[in-house]
Amino acid sequence: MRKIKKLKTITAFHQTRGLTPPEHPLISIVNYTDIQMQPEYFDCKWTFDFYLIALKKNIGGKVMYGQQSYDFDEGVMFFIAPGQVFGIEQITGTPANKSGWMLLIHPDFLWGTPLAGGIKKYEYFSYAIHEALFVSKKEEDTLMDIISNIEREYHANIDKFSQGIIISQIETLLNYSDRFYNRQFITRKRAGHQMLEQLESLFSAYFGEDIAGKKGLPRVQYFAERLNLSPKYLSSMLKTLTGQTAQQFIHEQLIELAKEKLSVTSLSVGEIAYMLGFEHSQSFNKLFKSKTSFSPLEFRKSFDQQN
Repeated sequence: MRKIKKLKTITAFHQTRGLTPPEHPLISIVNYTDIQMQPEYFDCKWTFDFYLIALKKNIGGKVMYGQQSYDFDEGVMFFIAPGQVFGIEQITGTPANKSGWMLLIHPDFLWGTPLAGGIKKYEYFSYAIHEALFVSKKEEDTLMDIISNIEREYHANIDKFSQGIIISQIETLLNYSDRFYNRQFITRKRAGHQMLEQLESLFSAYFGEDIAGKKGLPRVQYFAERLNLSPKYLSSMLKTLTGQTAQQFIHEQLIELAKEKLSVTSLSVGEIAYMLGFEHSQSFNKLFKSKTSFSPLEFRKSFDQQN
């Protein structure tokens, strides 16, 4: 198992990648062609105390995240938040046409601005590397324009307006990335619907033997792991396909199953609650009423009256 190396500063990143020192200790733009890939770069995994946003082509290796790897021979964009662990697996030969850029942002640079907390709303920082963003040439040009704006300000004389201007450009970059991810979910609807079918099958299997009471309530993490997705990516994809987050989807499925049990069995509400994985029937009652406007007993009574 490869050891994990931690870089606390952007200056340290520059040093380990054979780059000249950054002009600002809390933010830097790196031309990927300037990076010198040292052997030790591949011998371990890495974690940073800063954000890294990158668009790369022909990386000359595979990026590893968890148990997954992704070959960056095509132009893709990915986002690494402080504390994420990743690594690079070297492949034979170094591509002559590698290209791209990296934007490094220390959280302290965002301090005192709305983006300090707002950056957490961009869920793709929690996606796995194999859930990278594929951008078209037109989208890539749009992102490059923003990076160029940041770079011009970065190299200009720093004044009282500099941080605000750069922050606004970073936010624009993140918003465009959000839009492009949404486009990716839409254009890959076929794969998304296949995933939805798999998710429904997994949900049915979870309750297949009526032993959910022993398993507890189904969790997003449980389904994400079996679909080989990160929880955030699963939730974002479901939001595009169904208008529901992963948690909302699970709740919806639970309610539909509860309705079935209430209408075609004589099981008590407590027995149904246990069967669905609820520790307390009061929690089941509360969720059911919030979704249907009826208590479980009221729903059963109304169903009986209809029949």
